[in-house]
Amino acid sequence: MDHRDLDHRAPEHRGLPEPAPHAVVIGGGIGGLTAALALHRQGVPVTVHERAASLEPVGAGLVLAPNALRALDLLGVGDRLRALAAPHPAIGIRHPSGRWLARTGTEAVEAHFGEKLVAVARADVIDALVDALPAGTVRTGSRAELVEPGDDRTPALVRTADGERPAELVVAADGIRSATRGLLFPHHPGPRYSGFTTWRSVIARPPRPPFAAGEVWGRGRLAGVVPLADGRVYVYGAALAPAGARAADGDERAELLRRYGNWCAPVPELFASTDPARVLRHDVWEIADPLPAYHRGRVALLGDAAHAMCPFQGQGACQAIEDAVVLAAGVRPGEDPAAALPGYTAARLPRATAIVNGSRAVGALVARRSPLTALARDLALTAAGLLPDRVLLNRAAPVYDWHPPVLDGPRAA
Repeated sequence: MDHRDLDHRAPEHRGLPEPAPHAVVIGGGIGGLTAALALHRQGVPVTVHERAASLEPVGAGLVLAPNALRALDLLGVGDRLRALAAPHPAIGIRHPSGRWLARTGTEAVEAHFGEKLVAVARADVIDALVDALPAGTVRTGSRAELVEPGDDRTPALVRTADGERPAELVVAADGIRSATRGLLFPHHPGPRYSGFTTWRSVIARPPRPPFAAGEVWGRGRLAGVVPLADGRVYVYGAALAPAGARAADGDERAELLRRYGNWCAPVPELFASTDPARVLRHDVWEIADPLPAYHRGRVALLGDAAHAMCPFQGQGACQAIEDAVVLAAGVRPGEDPAAALPGYTAARLPRATAIVNGSRAVGALVARRSPLTALARDLALTAAGLLPDRVLLNRAAPVYDWHPPVLDGPRAA
């Protein structure tokens, strides 16, 4: 699918009046689209408003962990994404010298959790979700903003280019700078800078494939390599840096080589192979102070709008997918969908908060910059790498062992 030309508005939805939708999703990222598909499976009519002109995914690749794959299976798109994944015999962490600090086989992960770690391009996830939705569900180039959250007696109001529209349910998947969150919880401090900036890119024709998947940890920085389908490679870096800092010459590929050029192969040559125009740099912001709830009135906050986190457990998109399925599962056919919202907060806030905190804790290990504290970290990782796989994998169980609730709507089968 060519995202540049994507417009899923059916002819009857172009500039003509329409009935008020039962659910409105603000934001067409992975979380918003998953919520739309899950609600559709529950029999709830839904419209997604994405302000961008197309669904070009921000970001290059991601790893779908077992918890997210189970949710995507429930929505009928898990197998499609597995088929697009490149096989990874092992994953682990290395020192910049190339020495392995800890490593485990992906077969051990699958045996322990009954599911793989699947690395895919974000565009592939977007495609799978959009293709599973009815035509006309997703409207690109369509800004939407919450006006009133509503309550148990009155609908929410959403302002679009066509005017204000009532909605029985609003799903705010409008990202870390969520305007909806600011309206619902005006006294919350909002996102906080984590101290890290990140670079991401996909290399279409990498030198000397294939490459082992995994990360290389240095002092206050890391680099990652994730093989994708069709020989592509997703590469990324994260480093401590002042908020808003950018490469002095505007060349972020050159900045990567300045920071990682003397690290072990294949990190320098992969970064050197990136297209400078396709190197994305973003600072990492997180919602360090949990929200009091993930809903108010008839509005649910989802994904980064609710619990933006550091990327060091690879759970940002996975938790948005969990959010979407839990929210939809609470919506009972024939009942007011807003009745599901207190249960949604009760189920999601403690779990997502724990994962936000866990991701920050991993980031604190990466952030060690002095030789002594970094050496202590590396020795601890090496010792952990000597433990049996089951011991290491049990530490991941609180995240990976999550199973989605059952969808019982008319299209859930």
